[in-house]
Amino acid sequence: MMVMKNKEYVFKLTIKVRDYECDLQGVVNNSNYQRYMEHTRHEYLESLGENFGDMHKKGIDAFVSRVDIHYKSSLRSGDSFVSCLNLLKEGAKLVFYQDIYRLSDGVLAARGRVETVVVENGRLTRGEYFDDLLTRTMKKDL
Repeated sequence: MMVMKNKEYVFKLTIKVRDYECDLQGVVNNSNYQRYMEHTRHEYLESLGENFGDMHKKGIDAFVSRVDIHYKSSLRSGDSFVSCLNLLKEGAKLVFYQDIYRLSDGVLAARGRVETVVVENGRLTRGEYFDDLLTRTMKKDL
């Protein structure tokens, strides 16, 4: 079932599973799905002209405050997959809704919800930085 074709995402990234990411059962170790999702969020920020190193130099740090991942179907060595994301601001948090689909058959491999917050100059913010990201995301989609 190719759910990916029926769902819109603000960002997609194609990645290939590497041998060392698999465990003894020959499937991707569960911790790597979180790494894939994190890499996708970083690439998404880069697509908007942001960079974590530059943000930190300005006193702005984004932190993951909660991760919830549902594992649906295992990826294996050599599988190519697409890591997709949508986002929504909830109060001071920016929540990323992330799906990973195996490219060969479109099967959903994992679904995640990742909550993030921003600390500016050592203080938790109300998420003003996220408002700017959402504005840039909407402009990018036009």
